Amino acid sequence: MTSTVADLIITGCTVLLHDDQERIRFQEDAAILVRDGVIEAVTGAAEAADRPSVQRLDGRGQVALPGLVNCHTHAPMVALRGVAEDLPTEEWFNDVVWPVESNLTERDVELGARLACAEMIRAGVTCFADHYFAMDAVARVVDECGMRAHLGEAFFSSQGPQGRERSLEFALRHRGGRVTTALAPHAPYTVTDADLTATAALAREHGLPVHLHASENRDQTEASLARHGVTPIGVLRRTGILDTDVLIAHGTGILDADLPLLAEAGGQVSVATAPRGYLKFGWPTTTPVRALREIGILVGLATDGAASNNSLDVWESMALTALVQKSTTGDPRWLTSRQALHHATIQSARALGLGDRIGSIAPGRRADIVLVDLTGPHTQPVHDLAATLVHSARSSDVRTTIVDGRVLMRDRELLTLDVAEVVGELTERLPGLLDRGHGRRIQEYDT
Repeated sequence: MTSTVADLIITGCTVLLHDDQERIRFQEDAAILVRDGVIEAVTGAAEAADRPSVQRLDGRGQVALPGLVNCHTHAPMVALRGVAEDLPTEEWFNDVVWPVESNLTERDVELGARLACAEMIRAGVTCFADHYFAMDAVARVVDECGMRAHLGEAFFSSQGPQGRERSLEFALRHRGGRVTTALAPHAPYTVTDADLTATAALAREHGLPVHLHASENRDQTEASLARHGVTPIGVLRRTGILDTDVLIAHGTGILDADLPLLAEAGGQVSVATAPRGYLKFGWPTTTPVRALREIGILVGLATDGAASNNSLDVWESMALTALVQKSTTGDPRWLTSRQALHHATIQSARALGLGDRIGSIAPGRRADIVLVDLTGPHTQPVHDLAATLVHSARSSDVRTTIVDGRVLMRDRELLTLDVAEVVGELTERLPGLLDRGHGRRIQEYDT
């Protein structure tokens, strides 16, 4: 006989729900029952009042949301936050970031990942898609701190076939549980057609998705057309990448001519948008979210790495995506606050292939939940709850973060990471990490 004792009950909160048409609605004075890391029920607070539980959280005055998903980042790059400011993309890569990254050790990556996970937990991010080096270290951090992650070991063709082999070996060894994995070629301008073709074949053989950068900006698209006669999206098509389940980072250089290629793709194509970085680099275009949505392409929200974005705040990405889309389309009705919340929750989860597990608060979904306090003066009064969440609330309003039913932060106190300890060791290592006197760089940015 099943026990009636829940592992966790969150009571008295307002819950963001999705109806059968995936429209967002809010249920007030609700309770969420969790057992074995899974949401068992969403019910009225009164109905759960006498239900026994191992742990009970008082959610009065708070909104329960599905944990936010960061669909593309380079988490360990928080160690480089602020070291390459106010530079064009080419100088940013060649003069600072890629020379510094040639110094990276696995310990640097681990410490950066710990700091990044702490930042994301405090910002209500429960799952992130990471594309970086030394990913064994990141996987260890994810396991220990309790987050959920979609991880890929990045590689360039300049590494030889060993780079692709390491990416595959990592993906096969770590997938399972709270960690899912992907093959992670860097981009069409750093990975040859032959390597991309081989990657697509490996993805199909082993049932793995692919996560890479493509058509990041308009310059990359124009350079590809000049050199190869096709756009980066065309390269992905002819190499078979579009016949896999592929997550494309950025896509601000996607052209109208690329849309039929994406619409006809044989796999699930998703695009991750991180608008803060595009604004900072002064790129003239942004991810064409509306056009992608119209052809059925999933668009998830992302931050990119903190070396370019300075932040892992998906809450900010949600607000900026809505604002930038209004500006670029010239239509104040797009994106609406409810559409932005949809992208931040279920659509971001689906972009990582996790839509059947996370992204909504519903029976059978994993209990990845955040509680947001809306009692502050900057969020009152509440006339439109969706607009308040997107345009008035901040990541610092997140009070509690839960993954798989485990509380990782309660009342703003991190329970699984020691930030002071991480920052202390990372600070000691920075002089060696930031040295550029060796004249090396891991790659050349030349699209």
